[in-house]
Amino acid sequence: MKLYFLLFSLALGPISFSQNKPIFTISGTIKDASTGETLIGASIIISDRKSKSTFSNAYGFYSINAMEGTYKMSISFIGYVTDTLSLLIDRNQQLVIGLHTKPAQLETVIVSSKKKNEHIARPVMGVDKLNMIEMNNIPVIFGEKDILKTIQLMPGYKSAGEGNSGFNVRGGGTDQNLILLDEAPVYNASHLLGFFSTFNSDAIKDVSIYKGGMPAQYGGRLSSVVDIKMKDGNQKKLSIEGGLGAIASRINVSAPIVQDKGSFIISARRTYADAYLLFLKDTGQGKQTLYFYDLNLKANYRITKKDKVFLSGYFGRDELGLGDQFSTDWGNKTATLRWNHVFGNSIFSNTSLIYSNFDYNIGATIGNAKFHVASKIEDLNIKQDFDWNIGNKSKLRFGGNFIRHTIAPGDVTETNTGGVTRPVQTRHSEESIVYASHEWKASDKIEMVYGLRLSNLAVKGAGDFFTYDGAGNIISTTSYAKGKTVINYLNLEPRFSASYKLSELTSIKASYNRNIQNLHLITNATTGSPTDVWLSSSNNIKPEIADQVAVGFYKNLNEEMFDFSSEIYYKALQNQIDYRNAAVIFGNDNVESELLYGTGRAYGVELMMRKKSGRLTGWIGYTLSKVEKKIEGINNGNYFNARQDRTHDISIVGMYDVNKGWNVSATWVYTTGSAVTFPTGKYEVNGQTVFLYSDRNASRFPASHRLDLAATVEARKNKDRRYHSSWTFGLYNVYGRQNAYTINFRENNDDPSKTEAVRTSLFSIIPSVTWNFKF
Repeated sequence: MKLYFLLFSLALGPISFSQNKPIFTISGTIKDASTGETLIGASIIISDRKSKSTFSNAYGFYSINAMEGTYKMSISFIGYVTDTLSLLIDRNQQLVIGLHTKPAQLETVIVSSKKKNEHIARPVMGVDKLNMIEMNNIPVIFGEKDILKTIQLMPGYKSAGEGNSGFNVRGGGTDQNLILLDEAPVYNASHLLGFFSTFNSDAIKDVSIYKGGMPAQYGGRLSSVVDIKMKDGNQKKLSIEGGLGAIASRINVSAPIVQDKGSFIISARRTYADAYLLFLKDTGQGKQTLYFYDLNLKANYRITKKDKVFLSGYFGRDELGLGDQFSTDWGNKTATLRWNHVFGNSIFSNTSLIYSNFDYNIGATIGNAKFHVASKIEDLNIKQDFDWNIGNKSKLRFGGNFIRHTIAPGDVTETNTGGVTRPVQTRHSEESIVYASHEWKASDKIEMVYGLRLSNLAVKGAGDFFTYDGAGNIISTTSYAKGKTVINYLNLEPRFSASYKLSELTSIKASYNRNIQNLHLITNATTGSPTDVWLSSSNNIKPEIADQVAVGFYKNLNEEMFDFSSEIYYKALQNQIDYRNAAVIFGNDNVESELLYGTGRAYGVELMMRKKSGRLTGWIGYTLSKVEKKIEGINNGNYFNARQDRTHDISIVGMYDVNKGWNVSATWVYTTGSAVTFPTGKYEVNGQTVFLYSDRNASRFPASHRLDLAATVEARKNKDRRYHSSWTFGLYNVYGRQNAYTINFRENNDDPSKTEAVRTSLFSIIPSVTWNFKF
C-alpha cells in the first residue's frame, strides 16, 4: 500500500487545480467499423492551442480530458482512414468510434500506427510493434507466416538457430523471453522442433515486444516480453478466411453472437507433413507420424456500456512417432477469462483468471523394455490491473497478481513391470506481485515513465530438499510437508524511462530496468527442445537478476518517410546458471547438483533505418553485441563466451508494391556463428579415442547468411466484393547456402590419426506456394 500511496502522490503532483473552466472526460472504444474489432494503439488527438493526445489501450479503451469548449477530435490508426469530429465538450461523454479501412493506394502506404513524430516524444524505448500487414508479406520457411521468425529480423532479436523459432534478446537465453497469448504464458512456443511457432497469424490482432524499457506490469523474465493479443471476432457478419499451403492449411471463422454486442472466433491450423511419409520406403518399424495442430478459440460479450467479458483459449500439440520404437508428443494449453469494467470515465479495470500448461510425453522400446517419460509445467494465475487517466499529462497504472506454479520435471518409468526407474519430485511455488507505474509529461520536451514492481516467490512443499557441497555431493536432506514454505525470495524491481525532445524530429532517451526471473530452463542445447527441464528457484537456485541501462537516439527524416534509431545497452547479470562438464540433466532428481552459478554481462549497440511510406518499404537493421559469463568451476573462473554470443547480426527487409495486385518482398540475413566448444586434441585409452576440449565456448560455428524471396498476387474479386483470394509464392535460401546446423568430429576412416569435422546442414533451396481466401 505504501508503494501505491507514493506513486499516487507523485501522480497528483503535476495536476493544476487552478483552471477557471470545468474539465470533462471523453472516453470510449475505438473499433473497426466493418467488423467491430477493437483497435489497439489508435491515436486520439483533441486540437486546441495545445493539442492533447492519448492512445487506446489493449482493449481499445481510451480516455482524454479537455476544458469546456468546441474542439476538433481526430482518430487515426494504421491502414484506416483518419476520422475527424467536431465536438462540443460540455459534459463527460462516452463515444464509441468506428474507423474504416483505407482503399489500396500505392502512393500513400503508411507503415505506422502513430501520430506524426509520436515515437520521438514517447518515453518508452526498446519497444517494437509488429505490423501484421508487413508480416503477411515477409518470406519465411515453407511459406508459413510466422510471428517469431519475423521478430528475429529486427535489431536486438537473434535467431537461436537455422530455421528455428526460438530467439535470444540482448544476450539472454531463449527461456528469458516471456511470451504471452491473451495474458497466458506459453512455455514452449514452437512446433516441429522449432521450425514453426505455435501462433497462427490468422488469429492474431496485435504483437508488442519489449526488450528495454519494460513496463512495471510485466515481469518474470530477464530479457523481453512478447505480448500477443488474439482477434475478438467479427461483430457485424459471418467471416471465413484461410489458406492452403505446401506444408500446412488453416481456416478462420468469426461471427457475431449478438450483433454489435458480442462475437466469437475459431481459428485452426494443421500440418500434413505426415502425408509425405506415405511416399517413404517402409522401414519395417511400423507406422510413422509427424504433424502438429493449433486451435484458437475466443468469445466476447458486452454486458453493459461499462462491462465486457472475454473467454479465450489455445490448444496445440505435436506428434512424432516411429512405430512402436519411439514416440513423442508435446503441446500447450491456455485459457483466459477476463472482465473489463470502467469506473466513472477515467479508470479502466481488467480482472483475469489465467491457466497455462505445457507438457510432453516420450515413449521408447529398447529390447523388451518399454520406457515412458512425462513432464509438465502448469500455472494458475489471478490478475488485476487498473489504468487511471488522471489527466492528459498524467496516467497511473497499478495492480497485482498471484501465480501458483506446479513443475513435474520428468519421471522415467518402465511400463512392462510398472517400476519407477528414475522418480523426479514435483515442485510447487507461489509468486505474489504488486506493481505501480506513472507516465508523466513534465513539459513539451520531457516525458517519463517510472514505476516499481515488488515480487515474492515462496517455494513450497511437499518434498525432500537437498543441500550440496562444492563438488555437488548431498550433505543434508530436509523434508517439508505439503504447503509448507521452504524459502521466500522478496525482490524489488525499479523501472525508469525518459525522453528529451531535441526538436520535433529528434530525441534522446534513457532507461534503467531491474528484472527478476524465478523459473529457469535447464538445457544443454543452444536452441531449446520440447524435452528441456524447467526448474523453479529453490533453496539452492536463487532468482536470476538483470540490471539494464540503455540510451538511445531517434530521428525522423524526409517528412517521416524514414526514421532512424540507435540504442546502446549494458546488462549486468546475477545468479546465472551453467552446468558441470558431462552433466546429467534428464530424469535426474538431483539435477541441482549438476548446476554451477555465477555472473554475466551483455552489452551492444543496435541500429535501424526504416522506410515507412511509398511503394517500397522495409528496413535495415544491425546489431553489434557481446555476451559473457563468469562461473566458478568453468574456464578457471574467467569470463567466457555465452552460447548465444554472436558479434554481428545484419537484416535487410524490403517490400515493393508492383501494382494493386502484386507485391514482392525479400529478406537477407547475416550472423556471426554461435560460440561452441570444439576439441583441440585427442588421446587413446584402451584402444578408444578420447577428445580433449578447449575452454568453454572458445570456438565458433561458421558465419551464416541467407536470401529469401516472396511474391503475392491478388486474384480478382467477385462483383459484390464479398470474396477474394490470393496466391503467395516463396523461395527460401535462394542461393542454396549450406549453413551449419551441427558440426561433429570423427576419425578419418582411411587415416585414424586424422580427425575430420563433419558439417550437417538442414536446408538448401525450398520453394513454397500458398493459396489464401477470404469471404
